[in-house]
Amino acid sequence: MRITGGRARGIPLKTPGKGGIRPATDYLREAVFASLASEVADTRLADLFAGSGAYGLEALSRGAARAVFIEKDRRCLACLKENLAAVSKALGGSADARVDGMDALRWPAGEPLDIIFADPPYQLWESRAAELVALFSRLAEQSGARLFMLEAPGGSEPRTGEGFQLRKRIGKGDRQPAAWIFDVR
Repeated sequence: MRITGGRARGIPLKTPGKGGIRPATDYLREAVFASLASEVADTRLADLFAGSGAYGLEALSRGAARAVFIEKDRRCLACLKENLAAVSKALGGSADARVDGMDALRWPAGEPLDIIFADPPYQLWESRAAELVALFSRLAEQSGARLFMLEAPGGSEPRTGEGFQLRKRIGKGDRQPAAWIFDVR
């Protein structure tokens, strides 16, 4: 797994070795960012359920101005911090980024955002789907985000709440993860 574009292109990303972590694939991230194209430059973003930080780091590499990573798993946090340091170095020594080691379902989003990336563990869709939908709606409203990207199992139809207009679904069939890009109204 690596950064697929921008100034940090090619930087490898570390992930925890075990524990059911499912990082966003290079293919899916590359397709998401090809769809977003120039909309990422100079944006402020949040990467919810960040894991390795792949979505937010990819955005920083492609010109995002600021990123906040929200992840509670300690093993993921260690990898995320190493990945952020490597990408920051490739970007000239520093990236305007913060890592919040907490549960994304409880993150207060007290700052303006342009884009929200969310890649929740798939089991949350089965056990806490209503909380996820409420989270997405609350964060979009509080932050003023205009774009929302959600990764979920390919065969699902993830819900996001009112005010989200589907722009595009990206993915290879129903057996692979897919990404949904929404405009937020």
